[in-house]
Amino acid sequence: MKKLLIPCLYMLEECAVTGFGQKNCFASGDMLSLTEHYSNNGADELLIFDFSTSDAEHDRAIGKIKGICEAAEIPVIGAGNIKRMEDVKKLIYAGCAKVVLNFSKESNVNLLEEVSQRFGKEKMIAGVADETEFTENRHLIESFAAMVLCLDDKSAREIKKMSALPVIALTNCDRKSEILDMLRENTVDGVSGSFVSSLDTDLMAFKHTCRQKQIDVNILESKISWNDLKKNSDGMIPVIVQDYKTDEVLMLAYMNEEAFDTTLKTGKMTYWSRSRNELWTKGLTSGHVQYVKSLTVDCDLDTMLAKVSQVGAACHTGNRSCFFNELVKKEYDDTNPLHVFQDVYDVILDRKKNPKEGSYTNYLFDKGIDKILKKVGEECTEIVIAAKNPDKEEIKYEISDFLYHVMVLMAEKGVTWEDITKELARR
Repeated sequence: MKKLLIPCLYMLEECAVTGFGQKNCFASGDMLSLTEHYSNNGADELLIFDFSTSDAEHDRAIGKIKGICEAAEIPVIGAGNIKRMEDVKKLIYAGCAKVVLNFSKESNVNLLEEVSQRFGKEKMIAGVADETEFTENRHLIESFAAMVLCLDDKSAREIKKMSALPVIALTNCDRKSEILDMLRENTVDGVSGSFVSSLDTDLMAFKHTCRQKQIDVNILESKISWNDLKKNSDGMIPVIVQDYKTDEVLMLAYMNEEAFDTTLKTGKMTYWSRSRNELWTKGLTSGHVQYVKSLTVDCDLDTMLAKVSQVGAACHTGNRSCFFNELVKKEYDDTNPLHVFQDVYDVILDRKKNPKEGSYTNYLFDKGIDKILKKVGEECTEIVIAAKNPDKEEIKYEISDFLYHVMVLMAEKGVTWEDITKELARR
């Protein structure tokens, strides 16, 4: 198992503070900005503690956690304020990949088996204060949890000696050398807390330091060396850049070996500017950074495709993509499923915002949620009936009807295709 670096966010009333309380915090600010920072700068997962004190505050916290999960491009772990199964369900439905049960609370101890069987062992983390809390519940934890989060790094080391479960240490330690020792000595499987949450810590650089010390961490590594790629006469390779979510082609640039190595080291797309004859990290001055999601080379090993998370615009003109000057276009049917679903959904949204006389979609919106739900139920039944018919044309027609009415329901309830695809991908 690769060693994990997991920053943490503490939710205190209406604000977010990373750290161990207000007297010992190491970063504060807008939660989504912090989430994006950690996601794009080397964190493997993100741990969120909900310290709300009232039910109303807790509901607001769940809403904010949902926003964090949507913004995060790494798995999110939810912790704190769990009293019953419904609280675990809320965190998972908000988008958390895993949930921490606090074993200092007897109610959480009693809850573990039930929620593990309901939502899956792989989603459960046992949070223990020390070694004693683990040993007293060892059989239960090893049977129904997939990981241990220990609030004492010394106890974490002892737990690691006795259990095969991955152990994450939540530690006050902010000294790089001590964190390196913890990871190198194989006494923990990951760390959270002060050092990895500090905005002064360059996690990408720290990971490369870990690798130099033979600590196995997640870094960008090329399966093909630069020397094996086929360069042009200037020693460079053209790079086609694509949005990793939409597959939109954003731009084309060139890399030399230095740019390639810098891209792998920093996780930010870096090129060689032929006009300025210098290294160019995209967004260094504009803020329109491109965070690497994948790099692929073609069959001839002479052209690279980069899928990125693009901040802002890719083009210096301010356009999202550099490719906006249309030369020729022939009318055609776009049958890409994602495009079709989104296009139909956009038409439905437009009908909702700009009603059109005689529109069936507006008829459904005017009649309200009960009518929409009735139609969804009817169309679902039609699918069941059509499925008994050997002719696939009928079921194809009924499924299309059903999906249309589901999209009307989605628009009515404010659910997007991105929400749905994210949930499916998470599962």
